Amino acid sequence: MAVVSWKEILLLTGLVVGCYWNSVSCGFVFDDVSAILDNKDLRPATSLRNLFLNDFWGTPMAEERSHKSYRPLTVLTFRLNYIFSELSAASYHLLNVVLHAAVCVLFLRVCRLFLDKTSSLVAALLFAVHPIHTEAVTGVVGRAELLSSIFLLAAFLAYTKSTSADHSIVWAPIALTVVLVAAATLCKEQGITVIGICCVHEVFVAQGFTLPMLLNTLRQVLQGKDGFPYAVLQTLLKLIVLVISTLLLVIVRVQVIQSQLPVFTRFDNPAAVSPTPTRQLTFNYLLPVNAWLLLNPSELCCDWTMGTIPLVESALDLRNLATLGFYSLLGLLAFHSLRYRTSSARTVIMALSLIVLPFIPASNLFFPVGFVVAERVLYVPSMGFCVLVAHGFKIVSQKGHLKKISWLIIGVLLTTHAVKTFKRNWDWESEYTLFTSALKVNKNNAKLWNNVGHALENQNNYVEALQYFLQATRVQPDDIGAHMNVGRTYKNLNKSREAEDAYLVAKSLMPQVIPGKKYATRVAPNHLNVYINLANLIRANESRLEEADQLYRQAISMRPDFKQAYISRGELLLKMNKLTEARDAYLRALELDRTNADLWYNLAIVNIEMKDPAEALKNFNQALELNPRHKLALFNSALLMQESGEPKFWPEANRRFLIYVEEEPEDANGYFNLGMLAMDADQNAAAERWMRRAIGLQAGFRSALFNLALLYSQSKREVDALPALDELLRHHPEHVKGLILKGDILMNHKKDTRGAKTCFERILRMDPTNVQGKHNLCVVYFEERDLPRAARCLEETLAMAPNEEYVRRHLSIVRSKMAAMSAAGQPITPAVEEEEEEERVGEEAAAEVQEEGRGADDVGKPAGGEKNARISSAENLGGVAADQSEPLDGSQSDERTTGKSTEEIKDIEKKRAAALKRLEEIERILSGD
Repeated sequence: MAVVSWKEILLLTGLVVGCYWNSVSCGFVFDDVSAILDNKDLRPATSLRNLFLNDFWGTPMAEERSHKSYRPLTVLTFRLNYIFSELSAASYHLLNVVLHAAVCVLFLRVCRLFLDKTSSLVAALLFAVHPIHTEAVTGVVGRAELLSSIFLLAAFLAYTKSTSADHSIVWAPIALTVVLVAAATLCKEQGITVIGICCVHEVFVAQGFTLPMLLNTLRQVLQGKDGFPYAVLQTLLKLIVLVISTLLLVIVRVQVIQSQLPVFTRFDNPAAVSPTPTRQLTFNYLLPVNAWLLLNPSELCCDWTMGTIPLVESALDLRNLATLGFYSLLGLLAFHSLRYRTSSARTVIMALSLIVLPFIPASNLFFPVGFVVAERVLYVPSMGFCVLVAHGFKIVSQKGHLKKISWLIIGVLLTTHAVKTFKRNWDWESEYTLFTSALKVNKNNAKLWNNVGHALENQNNYVEALQYFLQATRVQPDDIGAHMNVGRTYKNLNKSREAEDAYLVAKSLMPQVIPGKKYATRVAPNHLNVYINLANLIRANESRLEEADQLYRQAISMRPDFKQAYISRGELLLKMNKLTEARDAYLRALELDRTNADLWYNLAIVNIEMKDPAEALKNFNQALELNPRHKLALFNSALLMQESGEPKFWPEANRRFLIYVEEEPEDANGYFNLGMLAMDADQNAAAERWMRRAIGLQAGFRSALFNLALLYSQSKREVDALPALDELLRHHPEHVKGLILKGDILMNHKKDTRGAKTCFERILRMDPTNVQGKHNLCVVYFEERDLPRAARCLEETLAMAPNEEYVRRHLSIVRSKMAAMSAAGQPITPAVEEEEEEERVGEEAAAEVQEEGRGADDVGKPAGGEKNARISSAENLGGVAADQSEPLDGSQSDERTTGKSTEEIKDIEKKRAAALKRLEEIERILSGD
């Protein structure tokens, strides 16, 4: 038995690289999106234990929506890719190419067991370049086939060493075989079929039995003429060990899927739900279809579901001739290989075992699967096909006059296959190229029209995407998903009426709701999203909230375990201010899934609305335990800590905001709130830095500009505050508090009463009832020494706010001043020598007014200190709605809602006392005149 040489390894590897090097430039497409991009099991933050609890797509095996594909070792390799390159598709594709090269080398080693050196190399070369393998190699999820094949071939090679030279049993290779079979099965389910291949090899190759010999031996034993020969007993013992091992693996596999088969719809596999004999005729016809793909891989398609292959509904359908021909050919080959004890017969029987046995799980003959035809499941069966081709080449080439022709044919075959494979790889470059190439092969598959639409939708090309979705509904009028896609696209095009009509068509295709009855076997879970999407659409209309709630409840009645319905209903109930019911909806969803960080986040938002910040913080923390980098939970929990007014929370709030800006470095809100925290902690330099960072990211950021100006004002840097206020008022000319602050600075520090007067007059033009603006304008008149006008102004202010004691007191001061001057025979307009004293009075009055004018609630904190709004509207609860969630609202609220600590309250009282003291001083000065 010849071994594989280094030259052959290099030849195979070079050929594989030559055919597949362009696959490295392809992205994640089709099933890669679910298995890689959306699969949390790849992330290092997810426990390794989850790999053995979830299916291939990251869905818990216990959930009904699980695909029941248990492939933890394959997912583990994806996770290793993620550790080294995260979501760089090139590394995933490169590893697939390496694995395919390894399979080719192992396959060559297997071929050497029953083919000569040349023929086995031909088989391996053909396997290396066959275009049918592009889905398994270029599609990242095809790694399951690659890994399973490696362990399958290794298990078979190990088993071939289980018989010693003296024909005794060697148990170590058998034990290794069992371990490798288990590993192959943990990569993909079909790996277990290698047990059958080992059994065929043991009986018909290792022991050299033929079917007539076996029947004769069995007949003699049954007639009592003779016992089992020793060789037969040894074979039986080995086979019993293999069968028991297989049964144990099957039992474990059944336990893993909890004795439940996955739920597929009639769109995935139409024949599976068809009546007899349509089901049987169609499934049997699929066998020659697969054989034809191996023989002539010229028209390959990534998806063969739905209407790709019309059902065979009658025995008179001409396609049944293909089925008959396939079985006839297969029967002749099997008859030849089982009847004769020749080298050729052994080669054929091993080739047939490689074709038939690994294909059985995907054949639909014994249990339905979720596809009609899938090219990647032909990866292992193609090995047997390549062996048959190589064996035929050997037979033909041994005829002298046909030798050159046979080599020419093999050369042309390898060349055309290699070129086809290289070109086919480009189809997997993107989802758009993949699905448009599939439409060239088959236009009767609505799923392909839908997927091209999805690809265009991802490019925000909604108009063209809509045409593909509409075509999908024409190809398959009862495709619920296609009508849902039409509705969603109309919604993206802001055509709500058309969107609702499309959703209503999809809803009409759903089974009628019968209270208390579940529809798990009749309705795909994703089809239930039609209720969610329709409800999400109509709840934008405030008058239709109850109608939306009815739709959510309808979905729940069909599937009481439909988690998404509870989540969406919770959002709606929060919007309707039914807080208790919203909380109950989220708690019910948490009963179904306590590992969903978004649910804990949404529950925390409800707690905030229910004025329960302690419980909200607890639930935010729970969300962050599950997902330490949950952006919304980081932001809002930090904001909650900041607004608590408790300095003990500030360091943790600061830490969370810092993580948030790492996750969202372009979001100005995070930097702004870091600046507010720094202001609270009197860290003025840090506050200024964060505020400027926020303004740099968002020009005209109102809250940041105002608080930066306020920071300068409090730091005795009033002149520096003016540019920030000018920019604020350029973007927001109606900003009243900015105008008040600018007016105060101009009057008290720049001595620019005209500029201050302009600010206060602008306020009154926008809001004639603004008491603070009106009062400060009175102070300007006082500064201009126009006492009569100041008195009239204060009288008007007092009429607007009769309960403001400080306005009454200032009016009394002005009137006393006017009376004193009149009694002394002085003109109301002050003399030049009195200007300094009057200016000092004006400054103190203005300063006093500035403090008093804010009111008690504003003393001791930034006046009108503006804070970012909590990111918590019903439309922005963590992006958990079934339909596309709305983008994060970047608007800012104009008010801080910070609670007051004991220290702040004391500080307020001190400042109020100081203001009163200054007022008394002013009164003494005036009365002294």
